[in-house]
Amino acid sequence: MLDLKLLRQEPDFVAQRLSMRGLRWDREGFADLEARRKSLQTESEKLQAERNASSKRIGQLRAQGVDSTELMQQVQTVNTRLQALEQALQEVQGEMEAHLLSLPNLPHDSVPEGAGEEDNVEVRRYGTPRTMSFTPKDHVDLGEGLGLLDLEAAAKITGARFSVLKGSLARLQRALIQFMLDVHTQEHGYTEVYVPYLVNEDSLRGTGQLPKFAEDLFALKGERPYYLIPTAEVPVTNLLRDSISEEAELPHRFVCHTPCFRSEAGAYGKDTRGLIRQHQFEKVELVQLVRPERSYALLEELTAHAEAILKRLELPYRVVSLCGGDLGFSAAKTYDIEVWLPGQGRYREISSCSNFEAFQARRLQARWRVPGGKPELLHTLNGSGLAVGRTLVAILENYQDEAGRIALPQALRPYMPQLSHLE
Repeated sequence: MLDLKLLRQEPDFVAQRLSMRGLRWDREGFADLEARRKSLQTESEKLQAERNASSKRIGQLRAQGVDSTELMQQVQTVNTRLQALEQALQEVQGEMEAHLLSLPNLPHDSVPEGAGEEDNVEVRRYGTPRTMSFTPKDHVDLGEGLGLLDLEAAAKITGARFSVLKGSLARLQRALIQFMLDVHTQEHGYTEVYVPYLVNEDSLRGTGQLPKFAEDLFALKGERPYYLIPTAEVPVTNLLRDSISEEAELPHRFVCHTPCFRSEAGAYGKDTRGLIRQHQFEKVELVQLVRPERSYALLEELTAHAEAILKRLELPYRVVSLCGGDLGFSAAKTYDIEVWLPGQGRYREISSCSNFEAFQARRLQARWRVPGGKPELLHTLNGSGLAVGRTLVAILENYQDEAGRIALPQALRPYMPQLSHLE
């Protein structure tokens, strides 16, 4: 959520930054709400002062034995008007909150201008895509050819965009999760957490999924309004909702493995083949809550932590800075890490690392105690470290040979002893 003071005091700046997203801010609607709020508040304060003065006068008249009936009737009339004003003010404040919840975050100064994916700016590359003397297969043909990936069984059990992994491919997924958690906890200083896979509306509102992206969520029908998590970002960031951290506790660094559930309502017809875009998938998520002045340095650090996994797995990748038109709703700046997929002949996203500044913290009221001052909002960051299903895809396609066999990356062999290839 944006700072209401910023909208009031610097509307030109807000409008300019939102225009980078291709969004025209309804300044007139906001100004109208502000005018109504001020008018109601001013009248309410005036009547409260009048009521207080009259109540004091009534006490004086009674002490003098003077009839105060007329003045008491005037106070009752004021009370009735104040009740109406309070109701009207609550309605305006509700409209204001809805307006604020509809606005995305403002892009950081360093975010490139652009309308969409084609305008994202490449920052760096790592590794060189392997030259293959044969036409590489995609991960579906490889997995099904080995009898380790069964999409038909998943469709029979549930429906489209689900998968069944078997044998060494299922084991590889488990090994990847363990490998990622080990690197992030033992080398990068993250605290591993286990969290619920179901969350309430407050949690989703706090991180920005509600109300705007309700159609992308799986809502459960039951006694309580729970939702399946779209990412571990939601429950992990909410660990510090309505809390004040001490300076010595910062930065908070959490790593969490969870399944993720997404309806992909806005992705109809995209990546329908294989594991790229599933309704259920595994992810290892990195979350940091930090002091504001350090957040952009720590975004670079968090991104490097995600990159470290790809380097260990010897997978070629590139990092791109998302332009204003391609930024997620809550993000002020995002780096996408894209891994090379030979079966598609292009780089595909495997991690998004974002700084949300105070946008989520303001909704969550996640603050830190400033020495000698009042508590201030934290900045929140997160990124995939990595998306496990897409890492599986990258390994299958990059480590294939002409016969369709898949070699195991050296970094994973301690997690799958006695195996050098998937079998």
